[in-house]
Amino acid sequence: MNYSFLDLVYVKENKTVQDAFIELKATAQKADELNFSRYWLAEHHNMEGVASNATSVLMGYVAANTQKIKVGSGGVMLPNHSPLAIAEQFGTLAQIYPNRIDLGLGRAPGTDGLTAQHMNENFMKNVHEFPQNVSAIQQYLSTENFESKVRAFVAEGTNIPIYLLGSSTDSAVLAAAYGLPYAFASHFAPQQLGAAFKFYTDEFQANGDIPAPYKIACVNVIIGETNEEAKLHASTFYKMFLGLIRNQRSKMKQPDMSFYDDWSVVEEAQLSQMTAGSFIGDEETVARNLKRFIDRYKINEIMMSCPIYSLEKRLYSMEKFAAISSKI
Repeated sequence: MNYSFLDLVYVKENKTVQDAFIELKATAQKADELNFSRYWLAEHHNMEGVASNATSVLMGYVAANTQKIKVGSGGVMLPNHSPLAIAEQFGTLAQIYPNRIDLGLGRAPGTDGLTAQHMNENFMKNVHEFPQNVSAIQQYLSTENFESKVRAFVAEGTNIPIYLLGSSTDSAVLAAAYGLPYAFASHFAPQQLGAAFKFYTDEFQANGDIPAPYKIACVNVIIGETNEEAKLHASTFYKMFLGLIRNQRSKMKQPDMSFYDDWSVVEEAQLSQMTAGSFIGDEETVARNLKRFIDRYKINEIMMSCPIYSLEKRLYSMEKFAAISSKI
């Protein structure tokens, strides 16, 4: 089983953004050491607790400090950007780090509506034109673009693999029609995972480069030496989601078992729904549940998100996750 990592580059309470970037380097190097297939960086904006804003810049930082792991965007929120600019940024990375760069593309803003307008005043127009903008990037990356009046010279012929990201069946429709690998964000929106993967698999239009559907599921994984320890570290993760529900976003909080008594019945139901794509427990528990999940949805690659406050415990979870995944 191929296994990989998604990083939002969390900023912790009592820590700085610079500290988050130092931990990003350590986490990426651990993933490289453990033979993770790829290391993706998200794109989010106007969030105090998330430092993965300038995705392509952080990709260069990770690629420069690792040896072999593929580095990509999970993903670039394309409506925020010009397709030409993205082609040039990723083409530059691919020239410096050949055969190591992935381009994951999403249609969501990665932020709130007001911030999206500040990112790009044409955001809503770009949302509607997402399919055309994906095609534009493919054209810029192609060697067949040599007759165009507008070219991304640095990107032509770099063969950067493109992945489509999503959290609904809408994204599955486009991924199937374009014959592209598809990554589903079940780490925060698992509700439509089954329907999206079924549609993608059934309707996939094969092309020369990708002859069959390729499904990536991103999930939260928190592994402790015991189930109780995992539950403790998961309290940080639940605090993050509860902050989203209450519109009280902040830096990543330290773990605290008393937190489990701090939500209402309605909030508990909302949290349960949002975090259904999560695997929390000791190694044996996570291995059993993860295998069942992979078998059920016939996943080609499992991508780990690991929202743990302690760097030491995050690296421990990564070690166990790699051991589990390599045996599936």
